[in-house]
This record gives sequence, C-alpha cells and structure tokens, in this order.
Amino acid sequence: MTLKISVDPDSGTAPYEQLRTQISELARSGALPVGYRLPTVRGFAEELGLAANTVAKAYRALEADGVIETRGRNGTFVAAAGDAADRNAASAAREYAEQARRLGVSRTRALALAQDAVRAVYAS
Repeated sequence: MTLKISVDPDSGTAPYEQLRTQISELARSGALPVGYRLPTVRGFAEELGLAANTVAKAYRALEADGVIETRGRNGTFVAAAGDAADRNAASAAREYAEQARRLGVSRTRALALAQDAVRAVYAS
C-alpha cells in the first residue's frame, strides 16, 4: 500500500495542516489501517517536496490527536484513532460543560451554544 498525499502550495491552508488533515481522514476512514507504518519524517518530506520540520509538525499534531503513535526507533504508526478521538472529544466537551457551568450558563443554553458551534465548524 502506498500513501497518496498531495500538498497544494497555492492553497490558503498551511502545508503541515494539509498533510495532517489528509492523514487523519485516511486513518479515520480505514484507508490507512491501524498499525500502518508511516514514512520517516525525512523521507516523507523529500517525497512531498516539503521541509522536514513541516512533516514533523504534522506528525506531532497527529500524535497529539491520537491518530498516530511513535514507537521510538521502530517508526510511526497509525493508532487506533477512533478511541483516542472519542476520548479527546469527550474531554473537550467536559471542559466546555464545566466552564459553562462556572460562568452560570444554563444547561439548555450551554447545549444550544455547543450545537451552534458544531454546526458552524462542520458547515465549513
């Protein structure tokens, strides 16, 4: 299996974000299976015509999102992202709910605000 990623230098989206988004979508869709070994930072940067720091930044963001995991010298692999993504989203939702409560926002209003935010983000 070959990893098919394209980065558009004329896009208004930063190259590392394009890379992060594409790998994340491929992993979440199952096109990149759990355990798939990603190219090295240096090798992938050369292949894509990017700076190694750009690929490293994308990998760090993906790792923070729980999409990939680095196993030291063994390489970087697609993680069981669904579970990590759900945990991260649940944690963020809980933080939001706690802050809304501290601010005195009613439960009904907090839910409405969260729904509005989700609609806005998913519409873009």
